[in-house]
Amino acid sequence: MSQSHSAVGAWHRPMVARLAGEEHRTATALELFFDLCFVTAVAQASAAFEHELAEGHIGDGVLGYAMVFFAIWWAWMNFTWFASAYDTDDVPYRLLTLVQITGALIVAAGAADALQHEDFAVITWGYVVMRLAMVTQWLRAARSDPERRRSCVRYAVGILIVQVGWVARLALPEDWGLPLFAVLVVAELAVPVWAESAAMTTWHPHHIAERYGLFTLIVLGETMTAATAAVRTALDDETALGDIATLVVGGVLTVFALWWLYFAQNAPQRLDSLRSAILWGYGHYAVFASAAAVGAGLAVNVAHTTGHGHLSDGAAAAVFTVPVAVFITLVWLLHHRGAEIRSRNDLIHPVVVLGVLAMTFTPVPVLATGILAALLVAATLVVASRARGRADLPTA
Repeated sequence: MSQSHSAVGAWHRPMVARLAGEEHRTATALELFFDLCFVTAVAQASAAFEHELAEGHIGDGVLGYAMVFFAIWWAWMNFTWFASAYDTDDVPYRLLTLVQITGALIVAAGAADALQHEDFAVITWGYVVMRLAMVTQWLRAARSDPERRRSCVRYAVGILIVQVGWVARLALPEDWGLPLFAVLVVAELAVPVWAESAAMTTWHPHHIAERYGLFTLIVLGETMTAATAAVRTALDDETALGDIATLVVGGVLTVFALWWLYFAQNAPQRLDSLRSAILWGYGHYAVFASAAAVGAGLAVNVAHTTGHGHLSDGAAAAVFTVPVAVFITLVWLLHHRGAEIRSRNDLIHPVVVLGVLAMTFTPVPVLATGILAALLVAATLVVASRARGRADLPTA
């Protein structure tokens, strides 16, 4: 917290913009608590998704999961970018954050009904609670930051209008549900673009990159937790450890490799403009969603191996390999610009992604995927080492 902020009492601080180049800017304890509460919603969505996959409802499960995860991701993302620019850590800010956490828990409570019964009432109200709290935060910022008041007001007005649409969607015929959902998603995504065009808020590149990295860590941790629970259930059913050994080894290898690949990137250098920030930030929807889906896919494969579920061998494998392929692809794309893809080294990731998808049709898809992901990590280390070696060579 800057000296100017600390000089004012904690009960109330003017919500002035923080400096985009502020030194030693790190995630706060409140932000970490916020993430841990939000991952409850991620866990519930992942568990409901796993149930739908195990029952053989792949199409409906994927669609429902995508819709539920949007609510979780978008509310988390909006809080994160707002906090990067306007975190005052005073009492009103903390209480409004608590309201958003409450909304996230409501979303978590409604995740199963949304995925399994297409009942989005509870999850919609939880989402609206989170978003209305953000309206209040933006109005606070508009009052205290005259330089960016127009942008802050646009955020508040845009969010409020879209929330009216979400509530109205609940009263409309069921056939309207999916098309209107798509329209409202586009509207939500358009609000930051419209608002920031008036005056850019002072989000901090390193702080944003750290926040996204921390949430990635938590989601990958939840993936391991879900997989461990599935293994524990299998062992309780007297399944021999040897029967699921390849799943355990492959799953651990895969998740560790995904962690390594994500944190091998230099994210802050990509956040150098509004356009790149929008693409990078929005692209993480698929990164987070696929990371959580890896856990669900691994749990489905454990259940499938023990004779539970209604999927074929290929379908069971695909619900694991496809999320892994999506994660690797998105992490690669989000951290590379088109102009940089100009050598054979840049083909390593696409080739491995194709290989991961091909592993769907092997006898041990999870283990094969883990080995491929580990080889990708090794290849990126070799390429990076050679690049450093060339950089250290003396020039003529």
